[in-house]
Amino acid sequence: MWKKPEEGEKSQSKIPSVSTSPMEKLRERAVIGPSISIKGALAGEEDLMIQGQVEGKIDLKNNNITVGKNGRIKADIFGKVISIEGEVEGNLFGEEKIVLRQSAVVRGNMTAPRVNLEDGAKFKGSIDMDARGEDRQPTLGGVPINAGIGPSKVPSRGSEKEKSEIDEAERGKKRLGRKTNASSSRA
Repeated sequence: MWKKPEEGEKSQSKIPSVSTSPMEKLRERAVIGPSISIKGALAGEEDLMIQGQVEGKIDLKNNNITVGKNGRIKADIFGKVISIEGEVEGNLFGEEKIVLRQSAVVRGNMTAPRVNLEDGAKFKGSIDMDARGEDRQPTLGGVPINAGIGPSKVPSRGSEKEKSEIDEAERGKKRLGRKTNASSSRA
């Protein structure tokens, strides 16, 4: 029933073997090592790992940026997914997400649709998670918020419309011979 492969035969696996060695992973992104210091604008079209020091501007909007534990940055960072493990002094602008790891220290504002702060991360600044919808009117429970511009369109508790509706309801109950609490408490 089961046939052992003979010495000359090669056993073929239906699942292709895919190996990703650590060296292949390093080739997928550029690395700024711990002994390197850069002052100026940094731009490119590949993922970046920063273990050194950068001062200026980092602009990799379509790529992932990781600031390692040894990374010390004084720059605004623009990236697709920004992951911070080291220290950053500057604003972060993530197209998809910003992640502050446990060892992160960030002083600056963050703007991204999704932001993740791990327990232990240190952050001082503001977070704006409505990066793509700046034109949209803010809502609360699906109802537009007027944001303090012009008079409010929300009726007050004692509006004339509410009073007339209560009076109408009371008249209807009186016709049925019922007394209401609202009518006995009015002056």
